[in-house]
Amino acid sequence: MPFRNTLARDLTISGTALHAGSAVTMTLSPAPAEQGILFRRSDHGGAEIPARYDLVGETRLGTVIEKDGVSVGVIEHLMAALAGAGIDDLTVTLDGPEPPILDGDALSYLSLLESGGAVEQTEPRMVLKVVKPVTVESGDAKASLLPDDRLSFTYELSFPVIGDQYYAFAFSRAGFKAEIAPARTFGFLNELETLNKMDLAKGASLANTLALDDSGVVNRDRQRFADEFVRHKILDAIGDMALAGAPLLGRFEGRKSGHATNNALLRALFADSRNYELREP
Repeated sequence: MPFRNTLARDLTISGTALHAGSAVTMTLSPAPAEQGILFRRSDHGGAEIPARYDLVGETRLGTVIEKDGVSVGVIEHLMAALAGAGIDDLTVTLDGPEPPILDGDALSYLSLLESGGAVEQTEPRMVLKVVKPVTVESGDAKASLLPDDRLSFTYELSFPVIGDQYYAFAFSRAGFKAEIAPARTFGFLNELETLNKMDLAKGASLANTLALDDSGVVNRDRQRFADEFVRHKILDAIGDMALAGAPLLGRFEGRKSGHATNNALLRALFADSRNYELREP
């Protein structure tokens, strides 16, 4: 029987917040069994926000969790890395509004987690098995969770300049590290000025973001995969699905979907207890 895992020791790293553009320090700490992933804002009196789908309050350009007027933004890359590392219980302490963006991927977080090592807890790890199909749609965007005996992700992407991309990923820790975690976030240069005026993307740079203009990828030397964009959308989906509170067992299918659709999908899943079963793997 698999058991829950936490970190073996504290880990601290500093960097720049993607949207706020400010310096932020993050400490990852071991946590007791069944706590789950808990974010703590040291700059807000130690306010705590559990990483849960029902606490998501904003999804425009990242997944933001919020409780009692305090929020933590852009958590999806870290949540994806925690899923890839098999970490169930963890306290994330921040002195700013977001985790540091680091390399714009999940691999930088995953490497940090691996450097600290994991400790097996005494409580068994339960999984959330999808037993009935659940689908949400919004305009052209569509996302589904379907019954399956293993966790997998497929995604269809269609963007100007990028074109159409498709990727299928059967989840495994080794596969996540090699195929998905290195995929960087991306954005369009012509949107940057508008975002900055909205106090967003102030920490985005050509080092941590694949930048696109009318001719294609501006910083092509930073691109790791020809289909990096669709891989990153799967990375985002893995991080967003990690807000379910337990590892999912089922098949995620996305088409032109994003953080809002992903969160709506989890809310639809939990809206009816007949959609899922919490059980041993």
